[in-house]
Amino acid sequence: MSRLILASGSPRRVQLLREARFEPEVLPAEVEELWCDFFTPSELTLFNAFQKAITVAMRYPDAVVLGADTLVALRSEMFGKPRDFDEARRMLEKLVGKTHDVITGVALVHANDGRVITRVVHTAVRFRSLSSTEIEAYLRIVEPLDKAGAYAAQVSPDLIIEHIDGSLTNVVGLPMEVVHPLLVSAGIYPI
Repeated sequence: MSRLILASGSPRRVQLLREARFEPEVLPAEVEELWCDFFTPSELTLFNAFQKAITVAMRYPDAVVLGADTLVALRSEMFGKPRDFDEARRMLEKLVGKTHDVITGVALVHANDGRVITRVVHTAVRFRSLSSTEIEAYLRIVEPLDKAGAYAAQVSPDLIIEHIDGSLTNVVGLPMEVVHPLLVSAGIYPI
C-alpha cells in the first residue's frame, strides 16, 4: 500500500481522514496561497490545492500527496481566513441571513506514477439572521482565525447555520464523499 501524505496542517482535515480510518502523515506545504480576483473561486481553490500537493510530492515522489484549499464565496466576494477578530466579525456580518458557497479544491498527486487527480466541491450554506450580540457570542466560542469565512460548521452549528445543501464534510474542510474514493483509486485504503 502506498504512503499517504496530507499537505496541510489543518486539524479538521486530519480528523476527517482519521474518522474515515485513513492514517496520513501530516507535512504542511510551505507555500504562499494565491489570492486574486482574476480566478473564479473554483479555479483559485484548485490552484492552491495543487500547489500544496505538488510542492510536497516533489520532495516525496513515492507517496500519494493530498492537497486541499477551501474558501467561502458570497456572490462575487471571496472570504478566506480572517487576519484578525475585526475581519472575522465583518465576514460574519456579511454572511448572516444569506446563502453562500463553500468551495474546496482537492488535488491528489503521485509524482512517481505521474498521476494528478483534481476535484472541486461546492456546498451551499444558509446562515441564520444573527444580531451583533449573537455574532460576538459566536466569536467567543469558536477560533475563527484559521477558518475560511470565520466560522466552524463543526462547532455549535445550530447557532449560525440554518441549512446546508451538499457535503457537510466539505464545509468542515475536506469533502470526504469525494476524497475517500479518490484515495482508494490511488491505492490508499482505510485501515
